[in-house]
Amino acid sequence: MQPIDPVKLTADLIRCPSVTPEEGGALILLQKLLDDAGFECSRVDRAGISNLFARWGSKGAAKTFGFNGHTDVVPIGDQTAWTHGPFSADIVDGIMYGRGTTDMKSGVAAFAAAAIDFVATTPPDGAVILTITGDEEGDALDGTTALLDYMERENERMSVCLVGEPTCPNEMGEMMKIGRRGSLTCWFEVTGKQGHSAYPHRAKNPLPALARLMDRLASHELDQGTDHFDASTLAVVTIDTGNPATNVIPANCRATVNIRFNDLHSGASLSEWLQAAADNVASEFDTPVTLKIKISGESFITPPGPLSDLIAKSVEAETGVTPEMSTTGGTSDARFVKNHCPVVEFGLVGKTMHQVDENVPIEQIAQLKSIYERILKDYFA
Repeated sequence: MQPIDPVKLTADLIRCPSVTPEEGGALILLQKLLDDAGFECSRVDRAGISNLFARWGSKGAAKTFGFNGHTDVVPIGDQTAWTHGPFSADIVDGIMYGRGTTDMKSGVAAFAAAAIDFVATTPPDGAVILTITGDEEGDALDGTTALLDYMERENERMSVCLVGEPTCPNEMGEMMKIGRRGSLTCWFEVTGKQGHSAYPHRAKNPLPALARLMDRLASHELDQGTDHFDASTLAVVTIDTGNPATNVIPANCRATVNIRFNDLHSGASLSEWLQAAADNVASEFDTPVTLKIKISGESFITPPGPLSDLIAKSVEAETGVTPEMSTTGGTSDARFVKNHCPVVEFGLVGKTMHQVDENVPIEQIAQLKSIYERILKDYFA
């Protein structure tokens, strides 16, 4: 059997227009490839979202290495702004262009190719599981969570898992993610009474209350960081009144904040704090303040140990770079996997993800496959 070319596989996946929630042919392509390689595959579709589970080896094996990734991509934006077709996978001067080249069809191609070649050449005493979703870039309600629910029902188990998201800021090999901050978004609305701006005493202006609340939240220091996390942050991301008139006091106004929090907090504790702050301002200004909160994920960490050591050793062997253990960045599906087994993220340089003319040096794709294959060999050694 010829080794799987991860560059060709990446290009084939790029040509599948799998903008969330469309499957676009990407999982069909991967399932055929994995079926032919002896993996037992199951589609785990839920609520219109396509997902793929694949296992080589026996269910319930004492050692089972898992990979997780996604084939869905964000929208392309203005197609005329692209130098190369967003689904063309054009290669120019060693650079492949296309939506998903960085985030993260290259990562999926690399770990699928590594897994197939590994079990073909050195069949391990254990199992290899691939969980691939089409819902990471969307609401993430029916993607990796559906796969984990399926695994629970079917008594499938990963001992450890590597998520192939792009993790390196500038140089291949420089960073792995051993955890992630939590993420919470809160929408506020302050309700007053509309009136003429020349007669403010006849109205109830909601804007001063909202301004006071936003100032208090933005000025508050949540913490100074922990051993493995930077300080938590709160950003006011929008303030809206929808009022074009200069002689009208509006009836209501809205604002939204986003919090990225470390392990000193939980979604629940921050929700209580936000509610108390809103209640205080409502009392001070005698005007109703309502809020709606969405917790996208809690903070988590896989403590440095065997899994991070295994990945660091393999990365250094292939790149000459020792990866930093980090918890920076946004959320990923690792926030779901951490409830199942220890999880670490490692992948490509992510500088162009979600951008126009997203791209990846093809040498990095091949390098990533080599890293993943070495990780598998060392894990089952």
